[in-house]
Amino acid sequence: MSLSTIIVDDEPLARKGLAIRLRAHDDINVIEQCCNGREAIEAIRAYQVDLMFLDIQMPGLNGFEVIESIIDQGLTMPVVVFVTAFDQYALKAFEVHALDYLMKPADEERLAQTIEKIQLYFKNTANSAHKSKLVRLVSDVTGNDYQKILSELDNDQELSISSYSDVLAIKDGGEVNRVPVKDILWIDAAGDYMCVHAIANEKENSQESTYILRKTMKELEACLDPKQFIRNHRSTIVNKHVIDKFCSQVNGEYFLVLKNGKELKVSRSYKDKVKFAVNN
Repeated sequence: MSLSTIIVDDEPLARKGLAIRLRAHDDINVIEQCCNGREAIEAIRAYQVDLMFLDIQMPGLNGFEVIESIIDQGLTMPVVVFVTAFDQYALKAFEVHALDYLMKPADEERLAQTIEKIQLYFKNTANSAHKSKLVRLVSDVTGNDYQKILSELDNDQELSISSYSDVLAIKDGGEVNRVPVKDILWIDAAGDYMCVHAIANEKENSQESTYILRKTMKELEACLDPKQFIRNHRSTIVNKHVIDKFCSQVNGEYFLVLKNGKELKVSRSYKDKVKFAVNN
């Protein structure tokens, strides 16, 4: 791990002294020494800065104003260690989430403690990012909810990974629509494609959307919970929770009426299965 680092201090000797002492730590790579807040902001804009040793009392922008300016300009905030000769700013330093607060001149032991804090912080951050990527991968592959998996891991719970998807990832050009399974109304086949009819949003009077998915009916049926979805026709699957009525016609045909008024034909081979599912 090599952390790109800048030192910001209006005192040349203070900058040089800290830079020399940081050379003893292979993972700290000082890429810029800035004599004021303006130079610090320009360095952060120009480079991917991981770490900033920042003086507080400087002409022009002081250390806290540098932090404020970074935020206002939407720049990526590096990890901040304040280095100052004045202890009255310590509380405010931690209010702006500084990782540490070094009093000038910091001795070798105190600087070593700060370096340990920095190393631990970046190690934990890297582990967290790695975990997040793995959880996202599991979520994408299984269709299970990302936040639910993350919560179970954080609380040391056994993962309740279901073989049935919570979402369907449906590609649409260069985008991927993650359609919540609970919002799907029904699905019908159109040649080599599936038309997934779903609620576009959960607001009152919400519109319905149709998504096109390249998958076989058999593959799609296998990833949907049979307690919620039933096959009512060779080319149709319906969400049982949106069924309003199961009806028969005088000619012996059967059909379903959904809560939105949509009618779906029920083939004879699925009649008994559908009727049982609707009534249970």
